[in-house]
Amino acid sequence: MKPLFIKGPSLGVRFLALTVLSIALMVVDARFAALKPLRSQLGMVLTPLYYVAELPVRAWDAVYLQLTSRADLIAENESLRAEALLTKRKLQKLAALTEQNVRLRELLNSSELVDERVLVAELIGVDPNAYTQRILIDKGERDGVFLGQPVLDATGLMGQVVEVLPFSARVLLITDSSHSLPVQINRNGLRAIASGTGSSDWLELRHVGDTADIRVDDIVVSSGLGQRFPAGYPVGRVASVNRDASQPFAEVRVEPTAQLNRSRYLLLVFSPESGYGDVLPALSLDGEAVDANAAGDAEPGTATPQAAPSGETPPVAPAAEEQNDAQ
Repeated sequence: MKPLFIKGPSLGVRFLALTVLSIALMVVDARFAALKPLRSQLGMVLTPLYYVAELPVRAWDAVYLQLTSRADLIAENESLRAEALLTKRKLQKLAALTEQNVRLRELLNSSELVDERVLVAELIGVDPNAYTQRILIDKGERDGVFLGQPVLDATGLMGQVVEVLPFSARVLLITDSSHSLPVQINRNGLRAIASGTGSSDWLELRHVGDTADIRVDDIVVSSGLGQRFPAGYPVGRVASVNRDASQPFAEVRVEPTAQLNRSRYLLLVFSPESGYGDVLPALSLDGEAVDANAAGDAEPGTATPQAAPSGETPPVAPAAEEQNDAQ
C-alpha cells in the first residue's frame, strides 16, 4: 500500500536550503544587475498588497489626527477667546487712561493761568441727597485745606469747601440752592449776585434791574467782593434774559462754565482773598504742602496754618513768628 502522506525533507533541511538561497540571491543582487527587472516587477505586484496592509494603520492615524486636531482647535479657540477678552479690557483701560490724561492736561493748563497757588484734588464721592449739591474730595486738613477755600475745575469755578476732615473735605457747589456768590459781567463790569437753583444746569442772577445791560452769551466772572472767591474766575455764561415790564427785576439764567457733573480732578486755590492771609503753603501739583514763609527752615511735622474766618487775621505759623522776631 502507498502511504497517504509523502514524507518530504525535514524542516532543518528546508531552513538551510532557504538560507543558502537567500544568501545567494543577495550576493547576486549586490554584485550583478540581473535581478533588477525581476525586483521591479515584484514591486509592482506587491504595491497593492502593501497598500491594503497599511489601510488599518492609515485609518487609525486619520481618526486620531481628526480627534486630536478638533481638541487642539477647541482649546486654541478658548485660549484666543480669553486673550481677546483680556485685550478688550486693556483697551478699555487704555481709553480711560487716555481720557484721564486729557483731563489732567486741561487741569494743568488751567493752573498755569491761575496766579495763586493751587492743589490738585480728586473727587471721591457725591452727596446722594437730591436737594443738595455737594461733593467729597480726597484732600483735607493734613493737606492745608481750609473752610471757605475756592474750588475750580479746568473750565471754571465749582464751589467752596464747607467741611474739612483730616484726609478729605466736602465742597458746596455753586449751584446749591443755599449758595450765592458776588459776580460781575465781564463785558461791562455790572455787579450782581449769582445764586444756585438746586439744579446743576443753571444759576440765577438775582436783583438785576429790568433795564440792566445784560445780554445773552455774556461771560459772568467772580467779582472778588466778600473776600471769599478771588476776582476774575469764570462762573458761567448768560443763557437767557427775560424782561417783564410788570416786574422790577429781570429773570437772568446763567449756565455754569464748570463741568459740575463730569469733572473728576479739581483745583483748590490758596489766596489772600479767600481768607488765608499772607501765609500761603508752597504747593506743587503732586500734593505736597509747605509753609511758604518757612520754606527751607521748617522741620518735618510743622503744623499747617489753619484758615481764619472772613474778616479776621489768620494765625501765623511758628516758623513765621520766629522769623518776624529775628527781624
